[in-house]
Amino acid sequence: TSAEIGLGQYEINLPHSSDVLQAADHCVMFKRIVKGVAINHGFNASFMAKPYLDHAGNGLHLHTSFYTPDGNNIFNEEAPDKKTAASSETLLHAIGGLLALMPASLSFLAPNINAFRRLKPNNNVPVSPSWGFENRSVAVRVPDSDAKNRRIEYRLAGADANPYLALAVMLAGIHSGIKQALPPGEPTENLATDAFGLPTDLLDALRVTESSDVLKDYLGEDFIPIYCAQKRSEVARFEAAISAREYEWYL
Repeated sequence: TSAEIGLGQYEINLPHSSDVLQAADHCVMFKRIVKGVAINHGFNASFMAKPYLDHAGNGLHLHTSFYTPDGNNIFNEEAPDKKTAASSETLLHAIGGLLALMPASLSFLAPNINAFRRLKPNNNVPVSPSWGFENRSVAVRVPDSDAKNRRIEYRLAGADANPYLALAVMLAGIHSGIKQALPPGEPTENLATDAFGLPTDLLDALRVTESSDVLKDYLGEDFIPIYCAQKRSEVARFEAAISAREYEWYL
């Protein structure tokens, strides 16, 4: 546990798990425990993506690596044409898949209107399908590590994302990238502060999700339209309510 830059904000690292469903379970249970303890002490613990407009939002950073049955990290197969040992072809293809599927995945990683308030430039959050080595401004980061712990950090999701679905779309991107040998392009070395290549609101994100054959293949032809219909219903109910700002401006 360590303090972060936001007001009353802390970074929590959960234990690694080889069981993906267990990792998601741990995330859900942790949030419930924190909320319960906070209530018992007269506080509210927030996992909203953007609880304060003037402070950094809350993210859900997902770290993943893959090992063969004999314990070899497949992200550590070095490619001789790269400058860094963290650049196996498998790793690069996995990143390529994440970047290619990122626009369609955003409705799962930012699943509500508040989550899109977090995705703004110069807000300590990635705002484009970008990647890099040890670069904390990109959406897909390869942390500096030893060979055994070579991994991908997927940094786009908000803290209020469903961890089961966030992990599902991340793994779909990785697998499709490896399967199709998708290139990621050149890594970003400077700060990735320019917003491009991603939907800018939830309704736009849902349209991209619905058009994704890759997500339909991985998550199911039936699931995608049901998920999008439910999220559109949430947006309609949100917009049907009169906000305090409307009374402030127009009363």
